Amino acid sequence: MSGARAAGRGRDLAALPKAHLHLHFTGSMRHTTLVELADRHGVALPDALRSAWPPRLSAADERGWFRFQRLYDTARSVLRTEDDVRRLVREAAEDERAEGSGWLELQVDPSGYAARFGGITAFTDLVLDAAAQASAATGVGTALVVAANRTRHPLDARTLARLAARYAGRGVVGFGLSNDERRGRTEDFAPAFAIARRAGLLSDPHGGELLGAASARAVLEQLGAQRLGHGVRAVEDPALLERIAARGVVLEVCPASNVALGVWPTPADVPLRTLRRAGVEVALGADDPLLFGARLVDQYVLAREHHGLDDAALADLARSSVTGSCAPSDVRERLLAGIDAWLAAPAPAPGPEPAPERGPARRG
Repeated sequence: MSGARAAGRGRDLAALPKAHLHLHFTGSMRHTTLVELADRHGVALPDALRSAWPPRLSAADERGWFRFQRLYDTARSVLRTEDDVRRLVREAAEDERAEGSGWLELQVDPSGYAARFGGITAFTDLVLDAAAQASAATGVGTALVVAANRTRHPLDARTLARLAARYAGRGVVGFGLSNDERRGRTEDFAPAFAIARRAGLLSDPHGGELLGAASARAVLEQLGAQRLGHGVRAVEDPALLERIAARGVVLEVCPASNVALGVWPTPADVPLRTLRRAGVEVALGADDPLLFGARLVDQYVLAREHHGLDDAALADLARSSVTGSCAPSDVRERLLAGIDAWLAAPAPAPGPEPAPERGPARRG
């Protein structure tokens, strides 16, 4: 996809100022970096992460999700030293700068790296220091969303929430819940989110992707979601969609990963226009570019090429990413002014109409 990433019928999408709100830590790694670090540290990579990259994935059943998670765990295992971590964060910020992103909220579960880096606190310190260095070097503000894992015990989530709370205002801006949403009971994680909210952190769980609208409703009601990772299946419940719009909950929609994981059959089926017609704020995200082969600008290309969104609509998506972020006010103002300037520039002629949207590939 990346060959025509910023090309097309309208303005240069890599020049559109934006924020990136849905990017996972290991999943942000460049493929070239993955291969280089694997070779350096003697990590055997499967063909799906080397010669046959990007892998063919599906999460329509638990076996498919297990394969996805196994590939992710293999990729995570190449991070062996502090320099590896700093490189990943620096390169993520460099990639964001190249794609017009001026603010990045990187989602990370410190417990997945604790054993190798001296515990969850030491690892969080390392990533925050790396983020500060990357921000200074690139000009891209970089903050963390600490995320608990649905497949682990809810008490582990409380531990992570207390960790995140300690760093509130010092580089950690939110608390999330990720991994297979078919696992664990949402209500069991409510105490962890209460800890995070009391510390002033944004509530940013995943939901409404692998399962239907009920999953999105659960994280809204039980976890107090202020932003929602994915949430695309909320279109199956018009009343819920209306509620999301009324509450101003921003959906972090990741079109390329939705298709790769089998949530929707093709890019044209991801319900971007349905969400916009319902008045829902949408911020496009890349999720895990390392596994899906598509970075942030690619998501805007999909919106343009498969949904027929013109530059004004794409600018609206970029605005939602900024206003839905935890960026400081001066960063928001700068990015919003840049979006206005981008839209005021001359534009090429528009192209053909998109294909109609269809339903999801399957129901959870």
